[in-house]
Amino acid sequence: VQLQASGGGLVQAGGSLRLSCAASGFIFSRYVMGWFRQAPGKEREFVAAINWSGRSTSYADSVKGRFTISRDNAKNTVYLQMNSLKPEDTAVYYCAADYTSLLTTTINLYDYWGQGTQVTVSS
Repeated sequence: VQLQASGGGLVQAGGSLRLSCAASGFIFSRYVMGWFRQAPGKEREFVAAINWSGRSTSYADSVKGRFTISRDNAKNTVYLQMNSLKPEDTAVYYCAADYTSLLTTTINLYDYWGQGTQVTVSS
């Protein structure tokens, strides 16, 4: 099983980034996919999740209206479009997979994790 996150980088406040997470080694279309982030000195936190079909999504209040999660089951890839970025969005972003029919924000329920990609937003 592999989850390869990419697309992070350095961006100015107000800018945009699009993260990608390519999955392999499991049946991607059967899994809820989530994005989490961890800032220095802080616990890992939920950002967004999407169900297997892409029709249902969930977002942390801190990113609602600015971030959009999507998926392409044909490409085994989940995306996180991040707009209007703020310095407080600076963190390592992780994608994760959860074999369940329910969207969940609970970190411990996710089965597989990627290695993370750094996002730095300068003020």
